[in-house]
Amino acid sequence: MDRREFITSGTLLAAGISILPSGMVFGKNMDKVRLGYIGVGLRGRDHIMEGLLRDDVEIVAICDTQEQSLSECRKQFQKAGKKLPAEYTGGIDAYKKLLARKDVDAVIIATPWQFHKDQAVHAMQAGKYVGCEVIAGLTIEDHWEIVRASEATKMPYMTLENVCYRRDVMAVLNMTRQGMFGEMIHLEGGYQHNLRNVLFNDGKQYYGGGVEFGPKAISEAQWRTQFNIDTNGDIYPTHGVGPLMHYADINYGNRFTNLVSFASKARGLAAFVEEKSPGNPNAKINYKNGDVVTTMINCANGETVLLSHDTHLPRPYSLGFRVQGTKGLWMDVNHSVYIEGQSKKDDVWDPAKDWLDKYDHPLWQKYAKVAEGAGHGGMDWFVFNAFIESVKRKVQTPIDVYDSVTMSVILPLSSKSIAEGNMPQQFPDFTKGKWKERKSTFAMGGEY
Repeated sequence: MDRREFITSGTLLAAGISILPSGMVFGKNMDKVRLGYIGVGLRGRDHIMEGLLRDDVEIVAICDTQEQSLSECRKQFQKAGKKLPAEYTGGIDAYKKLLARKDVDAVIIATPWQFHKDQAVHAMQAGKYVGCEVIAGLTIEDHWEIVRASEATKMPYMTLENVCYRRDVMAVLNMTRQGMFGEMIHLEGGYQHNLRNVLFNDGKQYYGGGVEFGPKAISEAQWRTQFNIDTNGDIYPTHGVGPLMHYADINYGNRFTNLVSFASKARGLAAFVEEKSPGNPNAKINYKNGDVVTTMINCANGETVLLSHDTHLPRPYSLGFRVQGTKGLWMDVNHSVYIEGQSKKDDVWDPAKDWLDKYDHPLWQKYAKVAEGAGHGGMDWFVFNAFIESVKRKVQTPIDVYDSVTMSVILPLSSKSIAEGNMPQQFPDFTKGKWKERKSTFAMGGEY
């Protein structure tokens, strides 16, 4: 079975059914999901590729403000031999015309972060499922608005956090659920990734080649760099914290209670520009975001979580995962696992592969070949498929609105903590107490 042939069947059992539209769960399953895309830049076109490979998806409409993105998107449809979708462009409100279409069941949002909240709220108000790229919103109130819109309209909202579906991450989730690490004590993760060639380019190529950003650049450097100038906080927390939330049962019998954040001085981006283009005015900018931002979070059940945002300095890529309990731990940086009484030698690391192969998550065992060729090592297929299958079955998404805003709100909370001299910040309880009784269905198998 290849990816193009994959058509799923079955039923998804999901938590949080109370926020679904009346009659949705028991309605007739869809044979085909009709998708609209808001934003078809590089990330949006990754999701376009996933949609074009499926027989149970019809992409009926796309929206973008830039002709270059629309042009590249058309080429994808032409190469796939698929009918070109309707296009909406001309201004930042063009997406509203897409949302007015009755033949759109769900939308994928992959625009710059500052537009996500309004586009998602309007989409839910228009009766559409929302699959949104990170970040959900820029302020704490933005995140509450998303929750209120989902609850009022009873339309699901899912952050498309693909790292939750990474193969090793899911194997460790399997180990955690089987009690291999014992009682959970401490978790670590983050976004540790040299992004300097993402934040600057020459206006011709997507990555690197120059030190321009904003109007003189293309792709992410047009908008993402500005956040590093204006904001001092963890501006990209979800890759690290998303998986950790599942290990610690956050929003499902546990919750984050408060956090405190610290930021180092900011030198990396200015030094990078000066080295690449001596005397360039972009080297004189006061980049506000600390080169390394560290956030510590407390949990209701007593666990601690440590997050790191480190994207301005030379370094190999790593999300820095550490999952530690009373019986042992996994660390992805040194690719190691140690389980007391079961590892080969006492107080000596085992190669992680030995354990991850043994506890490979059942979903990866079943669908690894289907996911071959998908972005980010296959995990893009899993997150896209989970969203599509939820829409088809008219059920809740496995990452729901409460999970989505919880992982995203760390951005404004960490910024506020740093601005107030590293003062602790109370973590919003977006579930309003429902976390005590909610049961997780993430990666239980039903979403496939």
